[in-house]
Amino acid sequence: MQRIFHKTAIIGAGAWGTALAFTAAQGGADVVLWTNREVEAAIIRETRMGLRPVEGARPLPPNVLVSSDWADVAGADLVLVVVPSVVMRGVAESLGQVRLAEHAVVMNCSKGIEKDTNMLMSEILQEKLTCPVGALSGPNHAEDIVLGLPSLTLVGFADMEIAKAVQQRLSTEFFRIYTSTDVVGMQLGGALKNVFALACGICAGLGLGDNARAALATRGLAEMTRIGLARGGKIDTFMGLSGMGDLVVTCYSEHSRNLTAGRLIAKGVPLDECAQRVGQVVEGIPNTLSTYQLARKLDVRTPLIDGMYEVIYNGCPATDALAALMSRDLREEDVRN
Repeated sequence: MQRIFHKTAIIGAGAWGTALAFTAAQGGADVVLWTNREVEAAIIRETRMGLRPVEGARPLPPNVLVSSDWADVAGADLVLVVVPSVVMRGVAESLGQVRLAEHAVVMNCSKGIEKDTNMLMSEILQEKLTCPVGALSGPNHAEDIVLGLPSLTLVGFADMEIAKAVQQRLSTEFFRIYTSTDVVGMQLGGALKNVFALACGICAGLGLGDNARAALATRGLAEMTRIGLARGGKIDTFMGLSGMGDLVVTCYSEHSRNLTAGRLIAKGVPLDECAQRVGQVVEGIPNTLSTYQLARKLDVRTPLIDGMYEVIYNGCPATDALAALMSRDLREEDVRN
């Protein structure tokens, strides 16, 4: 029997969370958009728009309740968690205290790896929750979604029947969803592409040309695949929406926060000022550290990630990191080693 969801809660009212609330509300079912700041909730309630409005965007439908009260999340049977990776653990602990519906499922929609523990976001959530936890990941910029432009994404759960139920619940005429059981691989694709998008921004900021950016994205995909396979992901996942698809859009779209931040880094702007100028969380910065740690733990060869770690965390000039990459020993192309 097909699982039916009656109440959906979106945890996190940033651009992506608001876009997912907009999408989830299309069928007319109850949706709660939760933020931990009442001042933000009040603005969204009044404007029916995201905190950073997109010109031409459709307003949030009336069936979206915007709240900063965890009590309004109670009873939800589908929960989408859309918060920065650095605060996921705290949010997971709070969500674990909420009385969800008896057969609730939770889905991580954030893209990151926790530093030091090397845990994926779904694994952090599963530590605090007893219900099934899956993930949503793909080439999805919120700006296109709130305009109702065609977008595709991937939903993954260990149980394919749950994935199919979520697919049915959230798919719309402009938001097409595919399913997977490779929850690990799809989250790694979503997290690692942030590092390579940041690198592409540096590449663009230095004026290195289209060939260099294409090469960086391609070799980034190889490193993503090597880490993913070592962590238990499936190679097909990295060739799909949450791997190559997310990598392409984040490395080339002008909506990309990581691309924008990389350009600023290339011009010598300090990291904290980069985040201020972008105005939103730049996941590629913390992801560079956590991805570097994971690669060392898995003993995977990752020259691009290593170079980005040197630039971001050890102050290495980007031009020196580039010279080191270009002067490495010549080798055969192979994504597996």
